[in-house]
Amino acid sequence: MNLSCDHIDKVIDVALKEDIGTGDITTDALFGKDKDKVCKAVVRAKERGVIAGIPIAKRVFQKLDHNVGCVGALSDGEVVDSGDLVAEITLKVRAALSGERLALNILQRLSGIATLTSKYLKVLEGTSVGIIDTRKTAPGLRMLDKYAVSIGGGKNNRIGLYDGVLIKDNHIKLAGSIMAAVQAVRGKYGSKFSIEVETTTIEQVKEALKVKADIIMLDNMSLEQMRESVGIIRGKALVEASGGVTLKTIKGIAETGVDVVSIGALTHSSRALDIGIYML
Repeated sequence: MNLSCDHIDKVIDVALKEDIGTGDITTDALFGKDKDKVCKAVVRAKERGVIAGIPIAKRVFQKLDHNVGCVGALSDGEVVDSGDLVAEITLKVRAALSGERLALNILQRLSGIATLTSKYLKVLEGTSVGIIDTRKTAPGLRMLDKYAVSIGGGKNNRIGLYDGVLIKDNHIKLAGSIMAAVQAVRGKYGSKFSIEVETTTIEQVKEALKVKADIIMLDNMSLEQMRESVGIIRGKALVEASGGVTLKTIKGIAETGVDVVSIGALTHSSRALDIGIYML
């Protein structure tokens, strides 16, 4: 997944305004009379993981100092161990101190998401089952969160409500049935979008198959129900498993024969990777 420079800049601008506001009063007091003083910011990993977000973190500092110099920077997707150098940045002291928290927040969050995604894929080595993300992202940071999933080796599901059809339980309840919901979508869009239907029972799986849904999601089903559903579908639709997936349960889910597993925890429950910035 590629991130546009414009989108990155918009996210950073909002975040800097939120953090700095009318001014960094601590840094202003300490270095207000020495605005050209330069330092080195050394970024190091403090645990093993997959790095993601380096270009974005660097852009944070560039917003505050246009003459930022960066050497020894790793590329997103590289694996680091505790103590490894991630990047060494030369910039003005004021920019370093005012931007370090935001740069770290981004780097730690995205690296945490990439690291967790890679752990799920490690469990699935030797299988053909894919991992996809969900819309369970931090508000305003969806594109960054999904970028981190892709850096960790996962695939991006729909970005938002505008680029993919997913008929969920509440849609079905309010529309009256799976058939009514699918017919309404096809009536409006024809074949423009693939249609995915969320199912929680074998009966719903059969109904989704009857109306020729393109993707059938098996939501919070038992392994036995998943296996039965896969047998019923028999390749007539792509099968997605979802709901409460963990590192301990994903291998068993994959072995039921599903095609992909969607995991909300990649973006809503990943732990930030421990990374530090040291000023020299």
